Amino acid sequence: MKKTLIPLGLFIVLVVFLAIGLTRDPSEVPSPLIGKAAPVFTAPRLHDASQPFSSSEMLGKVWLLNVWASWCVACRQEHPLLMEFAKTKTVPLIGLDYKDQVTDGLKWLARFGDPYDLSVTDRDGRIGIDFGVYGVPETFLIDKAGVIRYKQIGPVTEEALRDKIVPMIRELQK
Repeated sequence: MKKTLIPLGLFIVLVVFLAIGLTRDPSEVPSPLIGKAAPVFTAPRLHDASQPFSSSEMLGKVWLLNVWASWCVACRQEHPLLMEFAKTKTVPLIGLDYKDQVTDGLKWLARFGDPYDLSVTDRDGRIGIDFGVYGVPETFLIDKAGVIRYKQIGPVTEEALRDKIVPMIRELQK
């Protein structure tokens, strides 16, 4: 009798975990950095490596950090939306060219347009690692105190921008 109870108990536990898992949105991967200070970094600007950019320059501002790369197919999907969003001047949009050659990043922006207030290069991926980047594109909403408030994994969509990102920006700018 005990031998049949153990498999039955394991089966029930498995069913409970499965039921919990089915209620979650698979496109949302929680980030352990939400609510924590964004990693501070200094990196060369993509357009002028002699002028480094430090994320500490953004303190006091709500801003977006968009991680992208010229080799990223999904980045092309979100790029037109970022181009339109940039026209609104809602918040500064900083690009992080991830694990890319500078010349490739510059060519990509010249070809598809440059929505960024500025872009920096992260050739070795260390900044991305500090931010917990899974892959590109990823976008982080950072508040005035330098705290990460939202992370978009994958391309920014119209729905994410309209329903999550812009409302959060408005709230954080108050």
